[in-house]
Amino acid sequence: MGFEELLHKVGGFGPFQLRNVALLALPRVLLPMHFLLPIFLAAVPAHRCALPGVPANFSHQDEWLEAHLPREPDGRLSSCLLFTHLQALPNTTLWGGGQSPGEQLEGEPSTVPCPQGWEYDHSEFSSTIATEWDLVCEQKGLNRATSTFFFAGVLVGAVAFGYLSDRFGRRRLLLVAYVSSLVLGLASAASVSYTMFAVTRTLTGTALAGFTIIVMPLELEWLDVGHRTVAGVLSSTFWTGGVMLLALVGYLIRDWRWLLLAVTLPCAPGILSIWWVPESARWLLTQGRVEEAHRYLLRCARLNGRPLGEDGLSQEALSKVAAAERVVRTPSYLDLFRTPRLRHISLCCMVVWFGVNFSYYGVSLDVSGLGLNVYQTQLLFGAVELPSKLLVYLSVRHAGRRLTLAGTLLGAALALGFRLLVSSEVKSWSTALAVMGKGFSEAAFTTAYLFTSELYPTVLRQTGMGLTALVGRLGGSLAPLAALLDGVWLSLPKLAYGGIALLAACTALLLPETKQAQLPETIQDVERKSAPSNPQEEEMPMKQVQD
Repeated sequence: MGFEELLHKVGGFGPFQLRNVALLALPRVLLPMHFLLPIFLAAVPAHRCALPGVPANFSHQDEWLEAHLPREPDGRLSSCLLFTHLQALPNTTLWGGGQSPGEQLEGEPSTVPCPQGWEYDHSEFSSTIATEWDLVCEQKGLNRATSTFFFAGVLVGAVAFGYLSDRFGRRRLLLVAYVSSLVLGLASAASVSYTMFAVTRTLTGTALAGFTIIVMPLELEWLDVGHRTVAGVLSSTFWTGGVMLLALVGYLIRDWRWLLLAVTLPCAPGILSIWWVPESARWLLTQGRVEEAHRYLLRCARLNGRPLGEDGLSQEALSKVAAAERVVRTPSYLDLFRTPRLRHISLCCMVVWFGVNFSYYGVSLDVSGLGLNVYQTQLLFGAVELPSKLLVYLSVRHAGRRLTLAGTLLGAALALGFRLLVSSEVKSWSTALAVMGKGFSEAAFTTAYLFTSELYPTVLRQTGMGLTALVGRLGGSLAPLAALLDGVWLSLPKLAYGGIALLAACTALLLPETKQAQLPETIQDVERKSAPSNPQEEEMPMKQVQD
């Protein structure tokens, strides 16, 4: 008897699994609210150099600005430079003695960076980290770097949580993620300097990585084969809800400190919800903890209306399953590369996850130039994810995981590529292509989570998810920095996002299909697919494991 047979006895999909999905919905909602928070948190409003007050005898403010600020090549007044001396203006006299300022200058006027700081337009944002610490002009790289620091923290957290949750359990590490996210989020909101904010925000990313690594496997390990797809897509809709909720919360709360508090405090009820979240019985059996697994399986049977009693699911039967699946030694990241089949899967997943994250966050964090304000763009980007979920649900059921992942990545690459060919003046086409790119990239993200969880065996599932999330968050951390390439060539960031997505699409085709396959429990279950003995196995490279 294998675990799938045990799950069939207690119910592979019912009230127990639905309650589990509901309990794990909160992390799904919170993740996009933190990951996409820089759209509002680090927004840069219109700004210019701080200037002395307008003289009492000077009635035209526009002319006063002309006298102080040079113009950019596109005709706009500079946001970062100031004339060294006041410039002459027609029919104006700024000095008491009748001296025109232009009489002091000859030749090309000289400029200097803003010596007295900046003045900001507070009509859209009352406060952001850019206005708090003047992260503009020469310091704009520090503003972009906050996203990179955050995703670097997620990268480190993915490694740590992936390893620790395979060793100490999913439920215990989920509690650690909740508590640390709450504490570090509150510390970020109370930051008194940019350095403190950067450090606490990086550590917050490390804590939030626990959600990305634990939630999906903890759901899938309680589901039977036939319902993994629908439950995976259903749970991913909570991410979309978080994206759209962020637009609403950002619209209602315009101060960055209160906004950060608003997306952090929901971790408190999440800590309480851990009481009802079940540990993975699959993982417990691989660790030889039969009594605990027995207790959770009986609870599952009771909630699903299949009461078995103490004798209906004996500990002797569970002990036999545990003996076959028990982990002899502590899993490590090296185990992902020791055997040929698992090494192939790991290398391909690393490339795919880098491309998925790089393109998704590249599109998601670029909300400018679409002819909409930041709130409308964020709401639209969230709304387009709903039909993308339907696309994923239908596609993975009929075309399979591999073709769905490759196709959605290709769609994102083509949308970004066509956007390069459209003039920036044609706002409607540019917006439509950006929305299509966001939809396809979200569909690829949803498929990647489901697909990767099914590829790795139970004994290494969290470790494998940790590795792929590590590489993925490396892509996420580089996406904001890639936006700075527009200083080299305006279209270079979009070319980079599309090119990496295309590479990931090609790599996804090298992965084995997992449609209608049982979750592998051990490394041997994965490796035995490497040498199919008949044509039927070649057609189904992840065929069901027989005990």
